[in-house]
Amino acid sequence: MSGSSAMSLLLPLPLPLLVFPLSLAVSLSMLVIKVFVILIKIFSNFGYFVCLFCSQLRSYSHLFLLGKYITFILDPFQYQSVMKSHKLSFRIFTNKLLRKVFCIEKLATNDDLNDDLHGCYHLLRGTSLDILTENMMQNLKQVFELQLLKTTNWDTANLLTFCSSVIFEVTFTTIYGKSLAGNRKKFITELRDDFLKFDDKFPYLISDIPIELLGNVKSIRKKLITCLTSEHLAKTQEWSEVVQRRQDILEKYYTLEDFEIGAHHLGFLWASVTNTIPTTFWAVYYLLQHPEAMAVLRDEIDHLLQSTGQKKGSGFPIHLTREQLDSLVYLESTVLEVLRLCSFSSIIRFVQEDLTLHSETQDYCLRKGDLVAIFPPAIHHDPEIFEAPEEFRFDRFVEDGKKKTAFFKNGKKLKYYLLPFGFGASKCPGRFLAIVEVKQLLVVLLTYFDLEIIDDNPMEANYSRLLFGIQHPASDVLFKYKVKS
Repeated sequence: MSGSSAMSLLLPLPLPLLVFPLSLAVSLSMLVIKVFVILIKIFSNFGYFVCLFCSQLRSYSHLFLLGKYITFILDPFQYQSVMKSHKLSFRIFTNKLLRKVFCIEKLATNDDLNDDLHGCYHLLRGTSLDILTENMMQNLKQVFELQLLKTTNWDTANLLTFCSSVIFEVTFTTIYGKSLAGNRKKFITELRDDFLKFDDKFPYLISDIPIELLGNVKSIRKKLITCLTSEHLAKTQEWSEVVQRRQDILEKYYTLEDFEIGAHHLGFLWASVTNTIPTTFWAVYYLLQHPEAMAVLRDEIDHLLQSTGQKKGSGFPIHLTREQLDSLVYLESTVLEVLRLCSFSSIIRFVQEDLTLHSETQDYCLRKGDLVAIFPPAIHHDPEIFEAPEEFRFDRFVEDGKKKTAFFKNGKKLKYYLLPFGFGASKCPGRFLAIVEVKQLLVVLLTYFDLEIIDDNPMEANYSRLLFGIQHPASDVLFKYKVKS
């Protein structure tokens, strides 16, 4: 990008639709990431930069690059009318990603398999979610009792490493059960380490870079898939209902020995863990940076425990249902605020037929084969919607002691003001479980531990996952913890 193009961002050119040319759909992330990272270095305030980028890029609409365009929908009042069009497809784009990252081939050619797998996502809601919540709390209890509740003196750890270790083990054992292998800890540690190495290369796996140029990630992926094949998963017990149902469906379309079954499970495990880890990191980090917020949350949790007759004794006696977790409005607000600040996902659709988008100012013609996207940070960082959007405010989503849902743009109430989990058919089916897990870990940490940050310098995000989820921190941060006396 030339210097003149960068400077043109400073011109006030508000528009509801932004046409951005790309060479290839699969190159989308890396190209936009490079542009964003360069410009982030220009603007010290990233929230301001996001708003500026999303409202002032009309100059790009005249560029042409090998005939591939992506149209960003920037008007939140148009989201629903645009995304419900039958001429837009979510599957075409995601099937390419699944094939490229996880080696899942059959979904691109078998709609019945796709439909059947989507049909079991109801097992991540309702009563099934209550069961998962209970099992997750028990697994969290086991992790803390065996390892962390013995820490009576101050112990030091890297926060991201700490969150990665706890979240991965608790998530895996909740969803896939416990290994029957002799050394369970060794199994989960090796699996976690390989998974994190694989996940670290995700931004490159979705690019056009040949996997052979990405070090040993190809062999790590093969090892992970092998660990999740039918043969190896048979060595774990207490599968969750959703995993059992998915396995039954996969055996309907594949032979039991098919390697691609393991690829499906790797994709499911990745979706269950990859964004929960950084979300938990940022939640703990912001609370450590804002002791007043931590005090309010601790008080809220203590009141709930007292009202339910629970005492914080030795060991791990507390038990909170999903309904009780949802009643903690300041805890809920804290998690939502973290998602608002740190989620940089996009919602992408493939244009299957020529399509005209209508707006108040003009019409936009989209060609078959182009892409359409919603970029939620455009609203998450809009100062008209969220006052001082670059600041962490733990109570931003609380009003009169209840969850706040009224946010406005141009004097009109927004239906969609927070979109960290996607939109419509592509909305993350595991979002409820992910939020429960973050809440559970925060409750345990705030109830049982004294926590202090050691590295008190402001933490920046690593924007390599721009358009694809919660951003990781640019570096890890030291903190210390000990069991409350």
